[in-house]
Formats: sequence, C-alpha cells, structure tokens
Amino acid sequence: MIELSSRQLAAHTHLLGDCEPGPAALAEHVLSTGNGRALADRADQPRTLALDCAGHVLLRGDPDALGPADLAPFAHRRVEAPARFLPALDVAFDRVVPSERMVYVRQQPAAAPRPPRGVTIRPLTSSDAPSLVRLPAESAWIHASWGGPSGLCRSGHAWGAFRQGRLLAIACTYFRGGAHEEIAVVAAPGRRHQRLALNCLLALDGDVAARGRTATLTCSRHDRPGRLLAWTAGFRLVREYVHYATGAWVAHGARVPV
Repeated sequence: MIELSSRQLAAHTHLLGDCEPGPAALAEHVLSTGNGRALADRADQPRTLALDCAGHVLLRGDPDALGPADLAPFAHRRVEAPARFLPALDVAFDRVVPSERMVYVRQQPAAAPRPPRGVTIRPLTSSDAPSLVRLPAESAWIHASWGGPSGLCRSGHAWGAFRQGRLLAIACTYFRGGAHEEIAVVAAPGRRHQRLALNCLLALDGDVAARGRTATLTCSRHDRPGRLLAWTAGFRLVREYVHYATGAWVAHGARVPV
C-alpha cells in the first residue's frame, strides 16, 4: 500500500461510507489534524483505503485489492473492518483476535460530583506536557492520537484533575470527527474511586457540545468500570462492533510452524 497526502485522502473519503459514532471519527481526525496516516492500494481511484492512528486502523473497500504484504503495516494494531476482510487478515498475521466493543453516545444530562478538597478540574495547556509525561507508562496511549504529550496539551481538547501540580485524571478527545468526538479517559492508580475521571469527562463534554459536536465513548464489552462511567455521565449504548487485534505479520502469507 502507498501513503496518501491529505489532499488525496480528501478526494477518496467516499470509500469510508457513513461516519457512524465511535472509531469512524478516526478518519476525520487524520484528515483534520494530520496525526496518523492514510494508505491505499493505489493513488488513482483506490479500491481499498486504510486510516492508521495511535495503534488503531480503519480499513474499508475491496479486500481482493490487497495481498498479504499490503497488510504488513497493520501488524500489532486494532483493526476495525467489515467481515469480508477477515480472510485477508487471517492469512497476513500469525494471530487475529476479535474483541467486542460498545459505543456510547452522550444523551442524558448528568451532574458532576464535587471534586475532593484541593483538586482542581481544568483544561490542559501547553505547560502541562511534563505532567502527562509523568503518568505511568501504561497510560501513555492517552496522548498517542495527538502525536505525544505536547500535541495533546496544545490541542485544546483535554481536561485534567490536578492536585499540587500532579495530574490525577484526564479526559481527552481521542479522535475528532465532524459530528462526533471520540473520548478517552485515564485515572492514575489509586484515584479511580474518587470519580475524578467523571469530573474530567463531563467538563470535556461541555466543550464538545460548544463545538457543535456530540461526545462518544467506546469500551470493551468486558470493561465494567468503563461501561459504568459512560452510563453515570449520561452516555447511552447506540451500537456494538468487533475490532481485531493483529499479531506479527507473516512473510508472504506463509505461517511459521509452531
């Protein structure tokens, strides 16, 4: 596959179909922010289009246009694709693991709880990048879709809970679409019971609404805390889908004997 410029991508977005709530906002995020990349089987009249950002891939079009080598860039990714792509994915990677996902959309009002004493809920600014860097390594994914801590802090699309300069929780727009903004949330270990993530999520939702968009939140079917957070914040389930976690690319589509 070849990488497309932003101009080329804009000319071929019809291949993406309807932009439903949830991860479909990835495509518009790549186009509007320049984070991530677009790939196609060819630049002129492509038959297959892929958007790759922050370890997530949106794959659309005709799987017959692809060979196993074309899928190599999507090793160790979470791929959202129609079922017709499954045979091609299965040949290209040593494992393809399905995961059921649930998409929630903000539909009901919700009141923010009073934050603990000494905690401030506020938007992140460019000076907050060091606080993001100090988060545990397993939380680094939160800023991946903006190119890193500085990119997220400059975006104007994140709220955090701070105490004495330490970032305790954060909610941010992960993928910014034209109609929806897909939200991601992280709370520092030991802080999840304080409902700080809920404070940040509701504060960010106010910004999303002011921008004329609707906030969405996607989590695993098995993520009970994530589902509870969504419900408490006034988000309601609108659809479910499956994405596929890929393993290592298998050269030439030939599996390595176990």
